[in-house]
Amino acid sequence: MKSNTLQTLLIVFLVGGTILLISSLFTVKNWERGLLFQFGQFQGEEIQPGLNFKYPFINTYKVYDTRIQSLDSKPESFLTVNKEEILVDSFVKWKIKDLQQFYKAVRTEDNAENRLEQKINNSLKEQIAKRNTEDVVAGDRSEIMSVVQKALDEEAAAIGVEVVDVRLKRVDLADQIQNNVYNRMRSERRRIANESRAEGEEKAIAIRANAERTEVELIAEAEKKAQLIRGEADALATKIYADSFGQDAEFYDFYRSLNAYRETFNSSGDLIILDPDSDFFKHFNSSTR
Repeated sequence: MKSNTLQTLLIVFLVGGTILLISSLFTVKNWERGLLFQFGQFQGEEIQPGLNFKYPFINTYKVYDTRIQSLDSKPESFLTVNKEEILVDSFVKWKIKDLQQFYKAVRTEDNAENRLEQKINNSLKEQIAKRNTEDVVAGDRSEIMSVVQKALDEEAAAIGVEVVDVRLKRVDLADQIQNNVYNRMRSERRRIANESRAEGEEKAIAIRANAERTEVELIAEAEKKAQLIRGEADALATKIYADSFGQDAEFYDFYRSLNAYRETFNSSGDLIILDPDSDFFKHFNSSTR
């Protein structure tokens, strides 16, 4: 009887000892760090990776992932200095740097991300409120991110984490603002087009007027020269005629009469009634005689 009792006690002792041993040992992975607590109170001791020991029912522990975490915030709306609403989508890469400071400040990863998200939104709100829409979307984007990074670094140091990277994934105008901006852009392009068209028409009118003036001047100059040439030619012809006909006045008179006959009898339908003894037919009369 005693033997059976001792055997049972030994088994109970071995099983209990095994359970206590198993509950006293725990493993921390390479990418993790842990904190040890005694009766729920933080002992200020950081647990390193590997196999670790704790007192059963006295000590507890909490393990944290020290790898880089991603905080992908939902898009937030902000107002620019000209009261236009824009949507900003940002993300933050962070990791635990000082585990004890982290636990004292925020205790959990969710609380840490809430602190970082609140800080980035406040910083963005402050920076965007100082700028107009064009500067936020394009011009001052790098400057905005530099200021936000500095603010996040200060907040991160206070809660024992390190901000590895912070970026603006997307900066969009709100739908109504987009429509207003597009309408302004269309109006501006239409205004520029109208100005260019009007300037082109003005230049075209000036070019046409200059061409027409040049044409009139050239024609007038040509006609002037033509008249001078014709005048000189007529004078020369008159001189030649005068010199030629002056040598034989009777032949000159006869030549003029022939020209008059040619002009007068140019058409067969013409009818002329003249006195046969008139001077017009003097060369006909002289020829019959």
